[in-house]
Amino acid sequence: MAQVKITLVRSLSGRKPRQIQVCQALGLKKVNDYTIQTDSAATRGQIAKVVHLVEVEEVEGA
Repeated sequence: MAQVKITLVRSLSGRKPRQIQVCQALGLKKVNDYTIQTDSAATRGQIAKVVHLVEVEEVEGA
């Protein structure tokens, strides 16, 4: 199954509580933290909620 690397590039301070919860659910706590998740509709929905805070890349060969 395809995977994506999600990197937090903007700070969570001053963000809405729901956006902070979504980032924590993705496993992101600090700036430059990253996580590798399976590329599913649920993950893409979470990314859409915080697209202005994260950077997403496709992971090949994983």
